[in-house]
Amino acid sequence: QVQLVESGGGLVQAGGSLRLSCTASIGIFNFNVMGWYRQAPGKQRELVATIDKGRTTNYTDSVKGRFTVFKDNAKNTVWMEMNSLKPEDTAVYYCAAQIWATRYWGQGTQVTVSS
Repeated sequence: QVQLVESGGGLVQAGGSLRLSCTASIGIFNFNVMGWYRQAPGKQRELVATIDKGRTTNYTDSVKGRFTVFKDNAKNTVWMEMNSLKPEDTAVYYCAAQIWATRYWGQGTQVTVSS
């Protein structure tokens, strides 16, 4: 059973920073792609950022230039550095990892940005 454990969420003022981490129970080199999603109250879950085996990253437009995703295979961990946070970034953030057609999810971590 693959498990993803997130941490690093919290309450921060607008303009502040947070770093989320996601540690997998298996070697993350197994995953074709890992990513971060978020879901704000009353909204659908949206893809925020991804990183693939080759460390190619992609970001949704609203976070480009502010968020950075990176990983360390030796630590089985992927991080997302979030800078210049805005109130609209408030959401539950989920780590996801995919092996071919199977996607695994973390439990989610709350990020709240106050204005």
